[in-house]
Amino acid sequence: MKGKAIVKFLFAVAVIIGLFAYFIQPLAGSLKQGLDLQGGTHIVLEAEDSATGVADNDAVERAKQILERRINEMGLSEPLVQREGARRIIIELPGVKDPDEAIKRIGKTAVLEFKNDQGQTVMTGDDLKDAKEELGQNKQPLVAIELSDEGAKKFADLTSKNIGRRIAITLDGKELTNPVVQQAITGGKATISGSQTLEEAKDLAILLRSGALPVKINVLEVRTVGPSLGQDSKDKSVVAFSAGIAMIMIFLIILYRLSGVVANLALLVYVLLLLLVLGKGFAATMTLPGIAGIILSMGVAVDANILIFERFKEEVFSGKSMRVAMEAGFSRALATITDANVSVIITAAILTILGSGPVRGFAISLGVGVVVSMFTAITVSHFLLRLLIDCNFTNHPFWFGANISPATSADAFAPKTLKGGKRK
Repeated sequence: MKGKAIVKFLFAVAVIIGLFAYFIQPLAGSLKQGLDLQGGTHIVLEAEDSATGVADNDAVERAKQILERRINEMGLSEPLVQREGARRIIIELPGVKDPDEAIKRIGKTAVLEFKNDQGQTVMTGDDLKDAKEELGQNKQPLVAIELSDEGAKKFADLTSKNIGRRIAITLDGKELTNPVVQQAITGGKATISGSQTLEEAKDLAILLRSGALPVKINVLEVRTVGPSLGQDSKDKSVVAFSAGIAMIMIFLIILYRLSGVVANLALLVYVLLLLLVLGKGFAATMTLPGIAGIILSMGVAVDANILIFERFKEEVFSGKSMRVAMEAGFSRALATITDANVSVIITAAILTILGSGPVRGFAISLGVGVVVSMFTAITVSHFLLRLLIDCNFTNHPFWFGANISPATSADAFAPKTLKGGKRK
């Protein structure tokens, strides 16, 4: 029985260490990096009422979605677009070094209009189905547009009534092209010239595909974070995280000996599960506040193990056997752990719902970390400690964190026999 328990315990230790060594790098690498770790551009936009529309909640939400489409089509890595308050939209573009160019590419209202020679608007960008950049016969950059069924009818009517006349195609009131209509165009397709380069044509196509912003957008703040500063923050975060884990592990072993070894193994499982949930489950973007939340939740994970081990020691000193004391210690600590952690989880949930930006990132990391810490303390620590006691390396309380000399006889803590032959 003892031999089987030893094999089970050593196998569990080997599996945990092996999984940690194999998966820690891939899981850590799967986390998206925020602006403060990678460097890039931070932009704060604000919607305002104008002739184009009122900046109510629906209009701002549509503007956010349109900006997201524009940014996604730019092919940027891990952009962030989120609302802040009633009218503000925060955009973070990791890796983008030129904020002026970014604003130029995504911040235009992009109201496309087709006007007859009288200056009357006959069609708008709402009649477009698709737009893409291409090179014309003379290598001239063009934007090829495809119209919706209704748009094709309008365009056919516009061109058929204006043969020999000019029609203007404008974007935000600025004329893109002003061609003379040679014949009626009925196929629902056309091209827009005026771009100097293929890159300009591509940007215009992106604006047309994403649609016009329903409200006017003003730039309130632009901030850039250099890649060297981001790398420095990332390096310091890795050092802080690694040093924190190392110090916690040393502390647990010094204070709780074999129980500390169990807690350290549970901590490795905790780190893996936390990275898995944040990276794969939430697809979270890791920022400095998020890392702070993770480090804080590590403290909560350790606190849960400390509560369990302290209750365990109390039960041992009361004269119970190691196995019975361990089970009783877990039962007594469970209520305290649950009450304390549920309070933190509720607070994190409120911050996640009501907060934004760094506050929300901190709250998500903290909340998820606390939930994972409860799981590892209640299941992993319990399982490993039970295996360790079954191994019967030693039943001396000193090796499980009791503040007594190892020279003290373990018989002093042996289960007491009550009347009738029952053991305590």
